[in-house]
Amino acid sequence: MNPNIPRTQVWGGRIASAVPVLMLLFSAFMKFSQPPSFVEGFTKFGYQMNQAVTIGIVELLCTVLYLIPRTSVLGAILLTGYLGGAVATHVRIGDPAFVGALFFGILVWVGLYLRDPRIRTLVPLLAR
Repeated sequence: MNPNIPRTQVWGGRIASAVPVLMLLFSAFMKFSQPPSFVEGFTKFGYQMNQAVTIGIVELLCTVLYLIPRTSVLGAILLTGYLGGAVATHVRIGDPAFVGALFFGILVWVGLYLRDPRIRTLVPLLAR
């Protein structure tokens, strides 16, 4: 833990990061296990079932990179692209649930911003 960051801020970042991570891990699990309700929704979006495992692997790898402190920025960038694809998929068929993927993408960066001083240096939202 960085001594320059207040503990409450680090824990806030961890909690904000945990929400999308748990959702992404659950989503990847669904792509691997393929229960009937998942198959119905996945095909509704226009995807072939033989693509589910590959997409699940990409989702899992991006999430793992986000969880590792040294690669968390790369993971956040990759998750931004991944979740952007999820937003586009929902918008393409007129599904208002795109807001969920957008929200999780925002949480990925809020969590990283709170727990990683490199991001606050790169994106100084608050005047010092």
